[in-house]
Amino acid sequence: MTIRTALYPAPSSDSSPTHVWAWRHPRPIGAEGLCIGRTDLKLDPRKARRLARQIATAASRYRLSQVVYTSSLHRCASVGKVLGNWGWEHRIDDALREFDFGLWEGKAWIEIGQTEVQAWTDSFAHYAPGGGETLAAMLQRAAAWSPGLGQLGRLGQDGPGVVVAHAGWLQARQWQQLRGSALPTANEWPQAPRYGQLCQFAG
Repeated sequence: MTIRTALYPAPSSDSSPTHVWAWRHPRPIGAEGLCIGRTDLKLDPRKARRLARQIATAASRYRLSQVVYTSSLHRCASVGKVLGNWGWEHRIDDALREFDFGLWEGKAWIEIGQTEVQAWTDSFAHYAPGGGETLAAMLQRAAAWSPGLGQLGRLGQDGPGVVVAHAGWLQARQWQQLRGSALPTANEWPQAPRYGQLCQFAG
């Protein structure tokens, strides 16, 4: 199994049909210092177009399928919409949504408080922050997702899956590539990819 994180990676030698090229969405507006999961923040249209151009360039260079999968949240879906305007097929799939922080959503981390955050880190995989989603459930959701590579896009192309995703979903896939079905502790959890960063996953 392989993981690559790069802006313009070399073509993968892995021919697995589950191969996925996944970009993290650009930095949204108003996220600084806040707990953001399912909160639907807006994205600067210029940043959406910039990432869409990077994805289109990679697709042309490495013969990726011109079908892009995103969640319905604006910070991902707006990039898919730009690609859709350029002739791509844009498929929205909420299995790609970010982690659900429940009542923590949209709050400043300092407002949530160290006690609650510590309770989560102490039982990292099984605690549901703010009554939302557990990490174990997130891992299961991420592991179950695969692109519909058996279905040709409207351009008649079929190739590695193209995704615009959230940090938590990407971290879940990274963890699974490294450790399979094992459950992580807080100290083991992978670092979040940068905004706009590409991660390649191959089974």
